[in-house]
Amino acid sequence: MEQKVSGMSYRILFLNTLAFTVCFAVWMFNGVLVAFLVDNQVFKWDPVQIGWLLAIPVLSGSIFRLHGGIWTDKYGGKWMLGGLLFLCAIPMYLISYANSFTSFAICSFGFGLTGVGFSIGIASTSMWFSKEWQGRALGIFGMGNFGAGITTLLAPTLLKKLTNNGTNLDNWRQLPQIYAAALVVMGVIFLLFTQNKKSVTAANKKFKEMIKPLKEVRVWRFGLYYYLVFGCFVALAQWLVPYYLNVYSVSLVTAGILATVFSMPSGLIRALGGWMSDKFGARRVMYWIFITSILFCFLLIIPKMTINSPGLGIMAKRAGTVTEITDNLIKIDNVSYPLIKKASEKEINGNTNSILPHKSVYQEPTVKVGDKVVKKQKIAAGVTNIVFHANIWVATFFIFMVGIIWGIGKAAVYKHIPNYFPNDVGAVGGMVGVLGGLGGFFSPIIFGYLLKWTGLWTSMWIFLWIISVICLWWMHNVITKMRDAAAPDTKGKFENLK
Repeated sequence: MEQKVSGMSYRILFLNTLAFTVCFAVWMFNGVLVAFLVDNQVFKWDPVQIGWLLAIPVLSGSIFRLHGGIWTDKYGGKWMLGGLLFLCAIPMYLISYANSFTSFAICSFGFGLTGVGFSIGIASTSMWFSKEWQGRALGIFGMGNFGAGITTLLAPTLLKKLTNNGTNLDNWRQLPQIYAAALVVMGVIFLLFTQNKKSVTAANKKFKEMIKPLKEVRVWRFGLYYYLVFGCFVALAQWLVPYYLNVYSVSLVTAGILATVFSMPSGLIRALGGWMSDKFGARRVMYWIFITSILFCFLLIIPKMTINSPGLGIMAKRAGTVTEITDNLIKIDNVSYPLIKKASEKEINGNTNSILPHKSVYQEPTVKVGDKVVKKQKIAAGVTNIVFHANIWVATFFIFMVGIIWGIGKAAVYKHIPNYFPNDVGAVGGMVGVLGGLGGFFSPIIFGYLLKWTGLWTSMWIFLWIISVICLWWMHNVITKMRDAAAPDTKGKFENLK
């Protein structure tokens, strides 16, 4: 018999989503704070150290997700999520006393446990809704990703006010105290107004039985999908702040707002992803996600750049002696050769708000007055200058689209789980969450090394493009094999269209 959606179900969904929003805001905390501290020379951390500090909270919030999902099935979401909020408030408060990379890293590992709130909330929410409603319910719960936008939007402004526009930098330490207080307040509200519920099927299961589904390759394939749409989302939500600071030289507040354009809509639209998965099927939605992710990541690979290339030069028509050289011509005996004059720097660089690349050409003499030249000797070198400003608003639109795409994809991935593993949502959802969360751990580190090796901030988009291609290839390959297995007589055969 289909489970009715009760008032308590809606209340649990609301409070789970609210608590997850707070957890996610805390989880993304280092993305803004570390960028602020480095930008103001409070700590002189290099790109690799920055990558590690962004990644460490994601690591701790990922590696315990499997246990979080399993324990929630066994003991219920009220005590798991409520206890997590209080536990993480301690290291968040202690970071206000951190004075080194090591102390920052240790405290970051502690408050990063807020990431476990995702697998707890997924397991808890799924218990309160029937299969027909789980796509929408889990999509709404996933809107808690909105917390990333809260941090990137509000934390830079708070830091600016707390430090009095940077004149009293040590006051940055008040920000983690504010976040710690938010965790405590949310913990109190959650424990007061929620009701505990355990999974009936998990109550008498042993740990080995609960993790048995993890032997299936399908779980790991879902994990790779989630690595892209969630893990890489987490990485970008933090990495975009230093990205905008360095590539476009904007202020920290502006960088935070632009990063929010990526993270906030991505969290909010997750509910739409749940609805689309219920209506059209998660697999069809995932096709659309991977194809468009490939497209926009490819467009973002092109960096801001200036290219100087050999252009059309001038050859002497006959032998002679150079008698005159000006900005506009070269004269050999009585023959004049017009020159394309070099433009001003402003004209060469073009409009910095231009969407398309700007091209300018000019010619430079390679001879001097008095030189004797022979026929077909090059007397002026051509130079072609191409400037691409990678317009900040176009780039931000593409980044916004990536966020929207991945936001829908996050819900679509988790729609698969109750369909394929209805009695093991906690374990499988936890494991998929672990693999996805590891994307948030490894990706900032990879971004840091790619930046160090290539010197290109856009090198991260190459990595994200490759992951998108692999996901699409793997999913399509599996679906093709399933289709061929279901209808072996049609394998390799095509209709002759007339």
